[in-house]
Order: sequence, then C-alpha cells, then structure tokens
Amino acid sequence: MRAIKGKNTKPELLLRSMLHKAGYRFRLHRKDLPGRPDITFPSRHRVIEVRGCWWHRHADCRHCTTPRTRQEYWLPKFARNQARDAANEAALRALGWDVLVVWECELADAERLLNRVVRFLHLGE
Repeated sequence: MRAIKGKNTKPELLLRSMLHKAGYRFRLHRKDLPGRPDITFPSRHRVIEVRGCWWHRHADCRHCTTPRTRQEYWLPKFARNQARDAANEAALRALGWDVLVVWECELADAERLLNRVVRFLHLGE
C-alpha cells in the first residue's frame, strides 16, 4: 500500500486539467486548511475534494466493493477514512469554506462534471 498516493492522483489530475482548460486558476493541497483539500479557490472560498470511490466508500457505486478477505482490517480502515473525510469537511465549513466532493466515477462524464463544478464555483454571484 506504500504505492497508494494521497495527492496528484489520476482523477485529480484529470479534473485539474479540465478546470485549467476552462480558464480557472486554483491552489493545490493547502497545508493551512483541514485535510489539505485537493483543489482550492481562495478568492471564492471554495474547495473541491476528489475522492476515490473504493477508498472513500462512494455509496451505490459499482467501484465500491468490499474485499472478501481480511475484512477485520478493511472495514475499520474504510470507516476511519469516512470519519476523517466528514471531520475535515465539517472543519472546512466551520471556517467558512464551501466544499464540493467529486467522486472518481463522475469523471466518466466530463462535460456533466464540468457543468456541476462551474455551478458550484459561481454560487451566490
């Protein structure tokens, strides 16, 4: 599991490329924010978290399967991931940041995802 990356994953790079081509500029992995959000828009006070469906347990997703072996290891690990995600999201909201979660499987429909992200970025304008 040492090879599992926490940042600059393929789904994250794909979303960043889409946003950059659409003309958006952003900051990456800000250490001063809870959970080091993947993509940050400081002037808009918005962050985007890109999550893998399997690791972060995307509900009702075909990629979200549970291993049949060593469930005593995997189930608590998945629960810790979900608890950490919820705590980081709550802390960000408490600091006044709006949070959008983008799931890995949503990247299959790039146009739809980009429209969703653009709507999120322009909320309240």
